[in-house]
Amino acid sequence: MDEMYLLVVNGKPEGPYSINELKAMQIKAADFVKTAEMDDYKEAHEIAQLRTIFGFQFQAVAPQYFGAFDQRALAAIIDWLIVIGSLSIVTLIGLLATSDATVRTILLFILAIIIIPAHLAYSIAMEGSARQATFGKKILKIQVCNMDGSPINMAKAAGRNLAKIFSVLTFFVGYLICFFNKKQQCLHDMIAGTLVTRERLI
Repeated sequence: MDEMYLLVVNGKPEGPYSINELKAMQIKAADFVKTAEMDDYKEAHEIAQLRTIFGFQFQAVAPQYFGAFDQRALAAIIDWLIVIGSLSIVTLIGLLATSDATVRTILLFILAIIIIPAHLAYSIAMEGSARQATFGKKILKIQVCNMDGSPINMAKAAGRNLAKIFSVLTFFVGYLICFFNKKQQCLHDMIAGTLVTRERLI
């Protein structure tokens, strides 16, 4: 089913309207809209789907609310479970399809060595896309952006995720740094010049 949007008209919310109805109303980039899942209204240009459909240009807005450590940690756990679970299902199917001990050993070996690269590729692809977030981050309503609030590209997403090695090599102090700066950046965020933001204070 198509996403439905509330639209602020003359200071009052109206709708909900479908995408086609919004087209007929000729909404502007600065019009405020909201879906049932969103915590607060956003300007139309801030929503990736509307930017794509209407051709709006994203206008950077300085972020005000930042993802807390507990949100980021829980999102990371969800993402690891998604990646490991998906790979495990594929491996299980392979194990059930063969009785050859050697093949089974190879499958388990491949599973062990592919988990980290697969998680890295998953994070880069999701954070560098229009979603700006992995499934875990989406569930926790946080996303990754540039310092000015604009979406990051694939190259920036790759740099951010590869820089996590420094947050790990510092005995995870690189992650704890977020407790000591106003924008709650971890070391890899500082290196890549990124922020993890949330829509509003909870």
